[in-house]
Amino acid sequence: MKRKLNINKIVDNTKRYILNNRLFLLFIFISLSIGLLLRLNTIGTPLYFKAFISDLLMSLLIGSFSYFLKVKNRYTYYLIWIIFSSVLSIANTVYYEFYQSFISVNLISTASMIGQVNDSLWAKLHFHQFVYLLFPLAFILIHKYLVKHNYYDNLKTFNGKKIFIRICAICGILLLSLALTITNNDASRFLKLWNRESVVQRYGLYVYTVNDLIQSVRPKINTLFGYDEAAYTFREFYACKWEDKTEKNEYTDIFKGKNVVFIHAESIQNFLIDLKINGQEVTPNINKFASEGMYFTKFYPQISVGTSSDTEFTLTTGLMPSSNGTVFVNYFDKTYYGMPKYFSNLGYYTFSMHANDADYWNRKVMHNNLGYNHFYAKDSYVIPEDPSDPELVGLGLSDKSFFNQSISLLSNIKDTKSPFFGTIITLSNHSPFNDLEKYGEFDVSMNYKYKDEDGKTVSGNAPYLEDTPMGNYLKSSHYADQAFGEFIESLKNYGLLENTVIIFYGDHEARLPKAQFSRLYNYDPVTDSIISEDDENYVNISQYNYDLLKNTPFIIWTGDESLSKKINSAMGMYDVLPTIANMFGFKDKWSLGSDVFSSKERIVVFPNGNVLTDKVYYSDLNDEYIALSDEPIEIDYINKLKEHADKVLDVSNGIIVHDLIKREGDKIGECTHE
Repeated sequence: MKRKLNINKIVDNTKRYILNNRLFLLFIFISLSIGLLLRLNTIGTPLYFKAFISDLLMSLLIGSFSYFLKVKNRYTYYLIWIIFSSVLSIANTVYYEFYQSFISVNLISTASMIGQVNDSLWAKLHFHQFVYLLFPLAFILIHKYLVKHNYYDNLKTFNGKKIFIRICAICGILLLSLALTITNNDASRFLKLWNRESVVQRYGLYVYTVNDLIQSVRPKINTLFGYDEAAYTFREFYACKWEDKTEKNEYTDIFKGKNVVFIHAESIQNFLIDLKINGQEVTPNINKFASEGMYFTKFYPQISVGTSSDTEFTLTTGLMPSSNGTVFVNYFDKTYYGMPKYFSNLGYYTFSMHANDADYWNRKVMHNNLGYNHFYAKDSYVIPEDPSDPELVGLGLSDKSFFNQSISLLSNIKDTKSPFFGTIITLSNHSPFNDLEKYGEFDVSMNYKYKDEDGKTVSGNAPYLEDTPMGNYLKSSHYADQAFGEFIESLKNYGLLENTVIIFYGDHEARLPKAQFSRLYNYDPVTDSIISEDDENYVNISQYNYDLLKNTPFIIWTGDESLSKKINSAMGMYDVLPTIANMFGFKDKWSLGSDVFSSKERIVVFPNGNVLTDKVYYSDLNDEYIALSDEPIEIDYINKLKEHADKVLDVSNGIIVHDLIKREGDKIGECTHE
């Protein structure tokens, strides 16, 4: 009988607590719903046990402090947090559309960059990104309903401190259960924040935000935090790297003494090469250039949130982008050794050209730090003020006008400052690819023929890629290709190709959604729809295939037919510096990659911890891999790739955050392990 009475008492107390704490419980429910919806709208995996427990833990902790407030003030307290969570989720969902990552406190310093790409921002906005606003609205309406029914007047008081202690005890149990499920790999992801997507998937948005805040503030409070460990890892890594000297190969010193011009092609992806629509090539000039030069078919950008600036940094220095913020904005005052500095030491005149503001991505300062003698920026070009002017395409000066005006600058450089090393950065082919009236004519509909039920041949034309992001991108890329072709022809006419190596590369992907690639490869013109997955011609755009489509072309061209070849090895941007160093006859000390023509296995490490080789593509987010060859894959091979990725990211981050090249570069000893 006593047992029955106790159970009844528990039930009565539970009912009484629920009735008197409806607002608190509603706050918990809404907080959990916001976290679940955020994961659904971004990474697509909302139901994850650790993330649910983490969201519950943070919601209980935040909500428990309300018990120290008067009853009439608790509604305001909860509403403030719900609005904050909703706005935070909106910002992260929109940000994820651009970068497949989540916002960091360190990125506040790059907010000024948004104004110059506001067209891209508006193009990425969708209704589902703002659905979070329904939560504070619902909370307000429920509050008004409770007021109307005298909920607060009849509310029975509880001992706030006692309830707070009980909730903290529950949180302690939840935290312990969470801690027991954390593996060493999970802990590494959490503390280093290489893969922000992974942290949000496993621990939810709230824990991620607190973790990011701590990680962002900690180095500013104590600049020596973690210095000793970072310095030791740095010295050991390079001691062993230098001991493993790069062997000479058939391309050693092949371009020694020649001029070199890098063409940084905005958003040109590799799938464009040899792509035809109705028999017409999308990029005929780049196709021709690739067929005449050394064409690297599996070249992958290793960018983070700094996009083009990350490309410039990684390709130039052989280091990885920053895990917090961007190097160009947040760590511009550290010591780096890049190609401009190496070529300058060889007696080259080094320069960069870009018809955008010199301060955008802090290029004016960072280009000087990287070793460029001069940056020909927006003030070096004649730029029309009328937005309707045909010489303005996309974000600014059209590629055709930019290249045309650059010819006179290059001619003067050739006549007065040879040998020279330069980087020319294009602009027109930037998202959102909506300057359609200025791209020129390029048809992205589809002509088709088929036999009907009576055996008659029927011809037609289907919309295919018209009025789609993919179609607009192809039109923009076709325009950029025309500008590039005219530029190469002008270089030839002005004698600027003599004794000069032209290196062309796409700086990063175009950030087109997976659905656009599915339409590109799986379109049925007869039904104006996507073919069935059961169709033998169906191309599955899985997350892995989508990632592997993010490669860009990399072409080394001299006009020498004997050097015309395709290189199908996996290659990252951090492999460019050591490859160029070998070809031009200098030694680079600090790059994390390797000469693509060496006998070493090519391992491409991405800033989020993913790894690509010729054998596998490993996903750090899912901790799984797909095989890319028929060769059997041992788990030991995968573990070594993961260890290598961790080491590369740690070393690079140490250089960037702690300025280790300057502070520890002269202390490299002997390698102490195999």
